[in-house]
Amino acid sequence: MLIYNQKLPYFAVLNVILFISSNMQTIQANGYSVIFNEEGYNALNNHISENNYSNIFIIVDSNSNEVCLPKLLPYIATELTIEIIEFEAGEINKNIETCIQIWNVLTDLGADRKSLVINLGGGVVTDLGGFVASTFKRGIDFINIPTTLLSMVDASVGGKTGVDLGNLKNQIGVINIPKMVLIDSTYLDTLSQMEMRSGLAEVLKHGLIFDTKYWKQFLDLSKLDFADFDTIIYDSIKIKNEIVMQDPTEQGIRKALNFGHTLGHAIESYFLENENKKTLLHGEAIAIGMILESYVSMRKNLISAEEYSEIKTTINSIYEAVTFEENDLIPILELLIHDKKNEYGTIKFVLLDGIGKITINQEVENELITAAFLDYKSSKKK
Repeated sequence: MLIYNQKLPYFAVLNVILFISSNMQTIQANGYSVIFNEEGYNALNNHISENNYSNIFIIVDSNSNEVCLPKLLPYIATELTIEIIEFEAGEINKNIETCIQIWNVLTDLGADRKSLVINLGGGVVTDLGGFVASTFKRGIDFINIPTTLLSMVDASVGGKTGVDLGNLKNQIGVINIPKMVLIDSTYLDTLSQMEMRSGLAEVLKHGLIFDTKYWKQFLDLSKLDFADFDTIIYDSIKIKNEIVMQDPTEQGIRKALNFGHTLGHAIESYFLENENKKTLLHGEAIAIGMILESYVSMRKNLISAEEYSEIKTTINSIYEAVTFEENDLIPILELLIHDKKNEYGTIKFVLLDGIGKITINQEVENELITAAFLDYKSSKKK
């Protein structure tokens, strides 16, 4: 972990030209705001100046420290000392050991109840950094600045924080809202195509579970105007926020956001722990999970064969096929018992009830899950 101190003098925010949409209205989430582009930096500086913080800590991983922090620092106008805390990038480091290191660094650097944490990075950074802030001295203020497509459309809304327990995804955490979320789509310039595809999985999910028209625009990516990607991000955040506002603590309808994640998380965890497998990005695993759970939805007569074919064809046109061997299935099925939606030892699925609608708390037999994997294997791209 790299730690260094940086005392920044007060200066005017740089007037940088951003090729972004200017009509992005602030989205009011449950107790905080999601603010876009230049307005976000104005809100950030106003918040800092109005809250009498003692100091500021920016938590980054090794990727966001290198390519995102230089973009952020010129925008922060403050006389407060800013400390940078870095941890090594990667899902493998999203664990309690990393939290302990950061809690110790915060202590050594004199963080107190009036400190502010700014989490700058992808979902690993915002999940972990939010958990660190939520638990340090029983909770200090934090602000999230997501820098990947995945974290913008997913981790930006809902207040979920936490870390993995071994290879089990997001087993430890709390729901605690940030003071604000700042979305600046220019950070996407730092991403590889692989990372952008990973984030697109959550965008596709929002269409499948909530908005048929939104989903339809992704059926032919060649016709999609990626020059206005801000609108795609904005609409995706609106969809997630509308669901979360109805059910902040995930007792009912918010479970819809887990479509594709029951099997997707099990696949992601299995590939993470298996040294013979290539580690999958979150979105790559969720894309597979959505195909599998769409197949289950079809077999339960919740969607038509034509709808399933449309979903499978669209997702397969974006993501490379992943190979599953016969001996992979049993350990993946065993991982399902750790899914957070489970109740009384029973595995609960979110399934589609037609494109744009869902049904929650569905039980699925192992034989049907096996059939879904066989269908995925038989239809994967060559």
